[in-house]
Amino acid sequence: MCQLEGTKCSFLLCLGMSIIACSFIYLKTKTPTEQKYPQLKSCRPFSSECKPFLPEMEKGVEQYQRDCQVGNFILNSSLHCSSLIDDLHFITRPLSRKEEEYPLAFIVTIHKELELFVRMLRAIYMPQNIYCIHVDAKAPMEYKMAVQRLVGCFKNMFLSTRSEKVTYAGFSRLQADLNCMKDLIKFKQSWRKVVNLCGQDFPVKSNLELVQYMQSKQWRDRNMTPGVKQPVSMRHRTQLQHQEITGSHVAPKRPRVRKSPPPHNLQIYFGTAYYVLTRDFVDFVLKSRIAHDLLEWSKDTFSPDEHYFVTLNHIKEAPGSHIDGGWEGEIRAIKWRDQEGMTHNGCKGNYVRDICVYGIEDLPWIINKNSMFANKFDSNTFPEALDCLEQWHRNKVLNQATVPIEPSWLLATQSNSRSNSYFNRRAKV
Repeated sequence: MCQLEGTKCSFLLCLGMSIIACSFIYLKTKTPTEQKYPQLKSCRPFSSECKPFLPEMEKGVEQYQRDCQVGNFILNSSLHCSSLIDDLHFITRPLSRKEEEYPLAFIVTIHKELELFVRMLRAIYMPQNIYCIHVDAKAPMEYKMAVQRLVGCFKNMFLSTRSEKVTYAGFSRLQADLNCMKDLIKFKQSWRKVVNLCGQDFPVKSNLELVQYMQSKQWRDRNMTPGVKQPVSMRHRTQLQHQEITGSHVAPKRPRVRKSPPPHNLQIYFGTAYYVLTRDFVDFVLKSRIAHDLLEWSKDTFSPDEHYFVTLNHIKEAPGSHIDGGWEGEIRAIKWRDQEGMTHNGCKGNYVRDICVYGIEDLPWIINKNSMFANKFDSNTFPEALDCLEQWHRNKVLNQATVPIEPSWLLATQSNSRSNSYFNRRAKV
């Protein structure tokens, strides 16, 4: 009996000690530990080649991005919008009265690279502006849901009510912009001019500089659609009927069929797919018989987004038209392969479809050119270029602000951050 009691006591003692040990291990593994940003392996320091553009980089002090994988924030469906907006460093107040009184609208067409989209979006985001996001109907469902989750956190941002399966150089690309224009015209919040962007763009000018540029004497009441009368080398695009292979490519119809002349005896122009348009001009595009007929005629042309708006902007009936306009308007900094040695010193990254995907050594050219935006970037191929330009741009934006800077608006921290560091000084302004 005594032996049985002793065995029982030993068992209970061992059981108790096991429970205590397991509880200790459980609590230790479940208790979160504070982790500094520089300790995260995925947070890389800025390249030393950024120093000419980031003068606040002190000698021997490394700077790190505060968020290392922005896509993960959005994919984490448990995050509340307030946390997501803070953690992704979106600016939450107008930074000047001038910007607040001149709201802009943005059309952003995307289909891939979630991280690049988010970083571009927070760079152009201001609470007084309006943003229409067109997600390609071909995009993966997880991508669409992530974008929808982010967009749903902002009252001045929405997804296009109609989504296209966009084909490179196809009519669907033009239709995507028009879908957003219809939504923007109906949106309750007012805006002055609209700018279109794609997922591989990134701003060079700050929002304040965009407003100042659009309000300048040259552009105050005008649309910006760089382009010229269609060169002979480009006439095949609109003289022959083309067929869009949905989601794949555009090719001339076989056998080849010539198109009828443009409606209303319009002179066809050739330009870029990028523009800055007044609200009245957008209203004209959506309601005018001339615009409607040109749109119908353009459905079987090659890359109609490169002739549609620039052609309409050269007729007297169009509000804000620029009849004598040419290539004026610094909308995009682009390095085309065939312009190497003439307008630029070569691509320091690599060419894709004859357009430079920028490397970090391209930044001096981009910054000196001081266009509104630059194209193209790839956060996977040349991440250092985007890191550096993004930090340079945010520093400029905050330096121009006339309101106190919120700590969450800062994009970077230092490995030995102290109260007298550049970042903390800016947050106390």
